[in-house]
Amino acid sequence: MAAHRYLPLSDAERDEMLRAIGLKSADDLFASIPKRLRLGGALDVPGPLAEMDLVAEMAARAGENILPDPRSQFLGAGAYRHFAPAVVDHLLSRTEFYSSYTPYQPEISQGTLQAVFEFQTLICQLTGLDLSNASMYEGASTLAEAILMAERTAPRGRVVLSDRLHPEYAQVVRTYLANMGIVLDIMEHGRDGAADLVAARQALEGKASALVVQHPNFFGCLEEVEALAAVAHQAGAFLIVVVTEPIALGLLKPPGEQGADIVLGEGQGLGVPLSYGGPYLGFLAARQSFLRQMPGRIVGEARDVDGRRGYVLTLATREQHIRREKATSNICTNEGLCALTAAIFMAALGKSGVMELARHNRAKAAYARERIAAARGCSIPYAEPFFNEFVVRLPVPAAAAVRRLAERGIACGVPLSRYFADKRQERDLLVCVTEINPRGEIERLADELGRLA
Repeated sequence: MAAHRYLPLSDAERDEMLRAIGLKSADDLFASIPKRLRLGGALDVPGPLAEMDLVAEMAARAGENILPDPRSQFLGAGAYRHFAPAVVDHLLSRTEFYSSYTPYQPEISQGTLQAVFEFQTLICQLTGLDLSNASMYEGASTLAEAILMAERTAPRGRVVLSDRLHPEYAQVVRTYLANMGIVLDIMEHGRDGAADLVAARQALEGKASALVVQHPNFFGCLEEVEALAAVAHQAGAFLIVVVTEPIALGLLKPPGEQGADIVLGEGQGLGVPLSYGGPYLGFLAARQSFLRQMPGRIVGEARDVDGRRGYVLTLATREQHIRREKATSNICTNEGLCALTAAIFMAALGKSGVMELARHNRAKAAYARERIAAARGCSIPYAEPFFNEFVVRLPVPAAAAVRRLAERGIACGVPLSRYFADKRQERDLLVCVTEINPRGEIERLADELGRLA
């Protein structure tokens, strides 16, 4: 088969477009870029292949990947592997959803609008709060938007972040707020891995618009949300709770019912596949008083003149819809297909199903922590209650342990040295166990960690 390329435009069509904009060649399009920054020759890549040969080549390249069995992967740190029922992908793949665009026109987007409305409702039930938007890019940028929402509601120019917040979330927040005149202070945690209420009270001295904590936190420990809410409110600040593992809310009391004012996080754990890092799904819920400051879109339910139910885009405070200076966010959007995935996942499992899934996660993680704690040279540095993630202190540097176990086909966890320069945490490994990990693989992990000493 002769080699060929699939090109949607002919040379004649390209020349016609160039003439229409007053240019002679495609190179003229890049004349504004300094010559020293432009590629001088051809790219060092193989030549074109016939489609059949290209498919074979890509399959061969893919075969070079060495991926551990999902059952022997114990990775978490903000990205969680859960089983999604077949009905999720089946409904998600219907062309009515898969090919639909954003819900600007309610008369032709009722299915999409209803799906978003159901997602918002489920997120409110999960978080225990009054309202939710139509979703956002992912958890980290959602946190930055939540902080800006709190600051617009009670402008104080200062926010306190827990030092057990996911480091990547904290970095995104710093980038977002770098030129907005908002000071970010850090609240240090106690030695047991959870927030120290005295430290929280001290960190909030002076005016702050919000206290931000993660629950479960980055080390897997559960926070005392109700007590932290009381401390924050006493200081005149809002409590913002970040949830990177939404399945935990199937077992834990909703943060909104414990006094949290804003709850946000990463919805990837709700049926969205890991997909090598994306796309992910940010969710954001808040009390009714934040309605006018909520970024993104909110879908509402309405009735027509005949009393028939319909769905509309109730609020859309993005610069696409209103004046830029009035917009609550200039870069956020909703992840429609991922939000639909989460909605189908939660609806398929139902309240009892999500609770049962959470119990499976907690039970397997408790068994894993017990087995690993008994392994030679291993210990558990934090005794606080946890959900499905916990820190293990190894007899060797955690990064080296990860490399050694990878050679045996086990992705054993995330070394905390990746995020923290503190020498005391060089041997700390963050391990996550979900319903995917069977008992035999958990025991194998404990045995292999015990051989490191």
